[in-house]
Amino acid sequence: MARIQHLAIASQNPDKTADFMKQAFGFTEVRRLSNPRASGVVLSDGSLNISILNFKQDQIGRGLDYTGLHHFGVFVEDLDGTADKVLALGGYEHDTMPEDANEVNYRKKRGDKFHGPEGLLFDIAAEPWIGAEPLKAAAE
Repeated sequence: MARIQHLAIASQNPDKTADFMKQAFGFTEVRRLSNPRASGVVLSDGSLNISILNFKQDQIGRGLDYTGLHHFGVFVEDLDGTADKVLALGGYEHDTMPEDANEVNYRKKRGDKFHGPEGLLFDIAAEPWIGAEPLKAAAE
């Protein structure tokens, strides 16, 4: 079964927002990042990856000054099968984004960012996001 493991929040000041969330909620900082798509702070509540990002590309058509929920990510067991389902249901791949050769990829990079109804932006991944719990085995 698929499970939401990732929330991306657009912020003009990721450090300030991340500090607030760490102090207010006790979230743990697990990584900082800077690449051609965004820079910011990755937090975890122990189950969920919460990325506070200053985006360098307008991926959702709201401008680079937009702040708030940007997209979510779903951990799936079958990346290709899920991608095929998304496309068959009328979803479409997000434009290819530039990769930074020095970026440490912690999950597979296939066309993993898609749009659904009303332009809803989401990721799918067959590997857990950093700071998120892996899927539990079906027998558990």
